Amino acid sequence: MNAPRWGIALAVAMACCTTAAQADGVLERVKAGGKIVIAHRESSVPFSYVDPVSKRPVGYALDLCLKIAEAAGKKVGVKSVPVEFLQVTPANRIALVEQGKADMECGSTTNNAERRQKVAFTIPHFITGARLLVKADSPVDRIEDLMGKKLVSTKGTTPLKAAEQANRERLMGITILEAPDHARAVEMVEKGEADAFVMDDVLLYGLAANRPNPAGLKVVGKFLTTEPLAIMLSKNDADFKKVADDEMRRLIVSRDIYSVYDKWFAKPIPPKNTPLNLPVSYLLRDFWKYPTDQVPF
Repeated sequence: MNAPRWGIALAVAMACCTTAAQADGVLERVKAGGKIVIAHRESSVPFSYVDPVSKRPVGYALDLCLKIAEAAGKKVGVKSVPVEFLQVTPANRIALVEQGKADMECGSTTNNAERRQKVAFTIPHFITGARLLVKADSPVDRIEDLMGKKLVSTKGTTPLKAAEQANRERLMGITILEAPDHARAVEMVEKGEADAFVMDDVLLYGLAANRPNPAGLKVVGKFLTTEPLAIMLSKNDADFKKVADDEMRRLIVSRDIYSVYDKWFAKPIPPKNTPLNLPVSYLLRDFWKYPTDQVPF
């Protein structure tokens, strides 16, 4: 009888140790001299993308994440926090944060109820909606014009799900294709492999602006979705989330976030040093009057 009891006690002790190890969050790690892992995207211009010249991740969301990392250091008395970058895709970004392989995902990820079952989000840094990217000479002006045609979107994104739902409910007979990333989806439109690319309109403008022939593309249609974009965090680290929320709230209330916004949406950005010329929308201005991580989606 003693052996089984000893085995149970050991198992319980090991479980407790494992739980304790898992309970150690980002702040504890930073205080001990550890790093923060920031997940970034390859082509989510201007939120998070790899600059082909410097080969380094850059972008609006990335700048905000670096400020949150700095705030985490200040919280625990560390002057300089080591940062490691991890490139993710729309398909694996949620899983990597959920598994603890990244502390923040700094991109163009929509905060919605389905995703909040797995991860947490801080205060939105942008509000957009899904529209269509087509060739400049395309007659397509709305999703209904795609009946019997081909529509592409990026795997693992909310616009893809919205397009599939609209196609199913309206019986439009659209062939919906999945691309591994945004850049490939744009290429499919340019090559005629798809008649349109559905994605957040701000991303479409950024992607088109950096193509070899920006004038050959246009963004059309009404919003299919409303997308509050936010930095993604683990659900299991309330202390770090509070630091992230407090820093985002400070940036918004102090209006410091507007200078970060202008850097990426009003001024020339890499790699072509062309501006997107997108002012802060009225939706985002209204939302920032009372900054919160609670969104009605």
